[in-house]
Amino acid sequence: MVIGICRKDSIAPAVCDMISITIFFRSVAEDVMPLNIKIIENKLLSDHWFVLRKFVFELKKTNGGTVQQMREVYDRGNGATILLYNRQKNAVLLIRQFRLPTYINGNPTGMLLETCAGLLDDNSPEECIKREAIEETGYELGEVEKLFSAYMSPGGVTEIVHFFAAEYNESLRRSGGGGVDDEDIEVLEIPFGDALAMVADGRIMDGKTIMLLQHAQLRGWLKGES
Repeated sequence: MVIGICRKDSIAPAVCDMISITIFFRSVAEDVMPLNIKIIENKLLSDHWFVLRKFVFELKKTNGGTVQQMREVYDRGNGATILLYNRQKNAVLLIRQFRLPTYINGNPTGMLLETCAGLLDDNSPEECIKREAIEETGYELGEVEKLFSAYMSPGGVTEIVHFFAAEYNESLRRSGGGGVDDEDIEVLEIPFGDALAMVADGRIMDGKTIMLLQHAQLRGWLKGES
């Protein structure tokens, strides 16, 4: 069973503080096994942008003992991302925008090359990524292929990202993209070989983008040479 992290808009904190959660995990050699967790404290630290909570909990260890741990958990909802690719051009469509956390942590300009992405809000993953594609890149997509889903930073963030891919061509273009509201997004068409080289030399450092580019390489959708 999958357990939420008690967002402010779901279970009341007072209820969350008192529940004992049974989470199931799958080991390599065995079937699903229960892992007992008792929540001792669930404290809201911030909800200015998304939701940051402090959890103190008791965890039953595999050897039968228990350990008390404290973690801060950031809940920003789930998201979706998509690799737009063109077989005839042997190219991918990426975006570039300012990302403050990268600027704080060593990116001199704060600008990041990445695949189109966004938070689900109240949409399904497929609805979300089609919406984000037309807002950010200007391409109106029909069929999209669901590839996989992944926790992107499970040590402290609840987010699951749903990964998609779709082919694009000029007949699907409706605008120049660029985002909505306060977004300032540049749309870039990059030869696939160049994109792989940019991963190798550090010009592309976004995790979801690297995963999608390598997936395209594994699937043989595009050629690695420029």
